[in-house]
Amino acid sequence: MTRNIDIKSEEQVTRINRLACEAPYEVWLSTDTVMLDARSLLGLYALVGRRAKVVTEDDISPKAVDRLVEKMS
Repeated sequence: MTRNIDIKSEEQVTRINRLACEAPYEVWLSTDTVMLDARSLLGLYALVGRRAKVVTEDDISPKAVDRLVEKMS
């Protein structure tokens, strides 16, 4: 399952990382050229100022993913 997100600041990166670490499932961020584990803080800083897709497994509730992405924004 994927949802789009605009990553605008370093503070947002740390929030995304914290929320991904708290999630009981794997969370990835994907662009046209790279796919990163959202639990890896260092890699996420390369996405500041870019649009990415939040990617989770297909069996996760769409409502849960929507809530997660809303908190990340």
